[in-house]
Amino acid sequence: MSITVEEKHRLMKEFAIKEGDTGSPEVQVAILTSRISTLTEHFKTHKKDNHGRRGLLKMVALRRKLLDYTKKKDEARYLDLIKRLGIRR
Repeated sequence: MSITVEEKHRLMKEFAIKEGDTGSPEVQVAILTSRISTLTEHFKTHKKDNHGRRGLLKMVALRRKLLDYTKKKDEARYLDLIKRLGIRR
């Protein structure tokens, strides 16, 4: 249910602001988005996995907080990020 190491490194490289960046909100949101989409597919076949659903809801809430933080700090970065990830506002 988790993303692979290669996928995580690809996301870090793609969304990093500078070389070696692993903690910026853009990278964190990209990794969370990948994990959320993986779990969403999981729940299509495992409808009664309520413990996993709780983890999904926590990830969605964390992503929302990070997106709100990015929007508060720099709205242009926020708009670019949601456009690149293909998520709605």
